[in-house]
Amino acid sequence: MQKTVQWLTDMPLSLFGNKFSPKKTPPRRAHSLSNLHLDASQSREEFGPDVGPVKLKLGGSEIQFENGMWVAESGAGGASHKEVMKLRKQNQLLAEENNLLKLKIDVLLDMLAEATAVSHYHENELKQLKGQVGRKK
Repeated sequence: MQKTVQWLTDMPLSLFGNKFSPKKTPPRRAHSLSNLHLDASQSREEFGPDVGPVKLKLGGSEIQFENGMWVAESGAGGASHKEVMKLRKQNQLLAEENNLLKLKIDVLLDMLAEATAVSHYHENELKQLKGQVGRKK
């Protein structure tokens, strides 16, 4: 038993390595890619105030970011976004004109009904007057 204890105490501890003292990482040689250290003139030169339109091309169609919306510029999938928007606007105008014309028809039908009622009233009144004149003779 004495021999086994001796053997355990003579065993080197560095066989498994010391887990509590990791190797230090070497310092970085490349400069940081952060743009936080740029002053105003350097950042304006680097990024520029006028970026231009943001365009994206996917699968043969191209879209552009305009006024907070993605607008299709071209593509194999049909009409461009500008044509679609133009047709939608024209459709909206025609729908408004159609509603106006329906309203005008309703007003004209009401006027016709009123004129017909007044005409029937006058005809009945005329018949009554003719009947009174015929009785007096």
